[in-house]
Amino acid sequence: MLLLSLWGMFLSAFIAATLFPAQSELVLAGLLAAGDVPPVWLIGVATCGNVLGSVVNWGLGRACHRFSGRRWFPVRPDALERASNWYRRYGRWSLLLSWAPVIGDPLTLAAGLLKEPLTSFLLLVTVAKLGRYLAVAGVTLPFVG
Repeated sequence: MLLLSLWGMFLSAFIAATLFPAQSELVLAGLLAAGDVPPVWLIGVATCGNVLGSVVNWGLGRACHRFSGRRWFPVRPDALERASNWYRRYGRWSLLLSWAPVIGDPLTLAAGLLKEPLTSFLLLVTVAKLGRYLAVAGVTLPFVG
């Protein structure tokens, strides 16, 4: 059961960080409420999965020039342009908003498109994603503990 819970958390967080619509916060809250897995493990696995999903977006951003005009490409040109403008204006620090709904995933794509180095990308995105999961745990645990 432990391994299944951790894999479920990882996959949920990974998919939620890509351009596919998904929620990992509810999965984390549910698993925290179940109490079968230590919270630090769940938060760590969720953070790793979410950061790796963002790295996929970053990689797509690096290749975006070749694919952005295609009908199957998952980001609308206006959303990509908005995220790129935001990223150009605020720079790498905008990656601290990579946890946010709607703008977070396009920001990570824009970071790749605008050639943000992977090292700084990983550092900022990890801080943002970890912060979000700590907040979810902070809200959830007092109600179940």
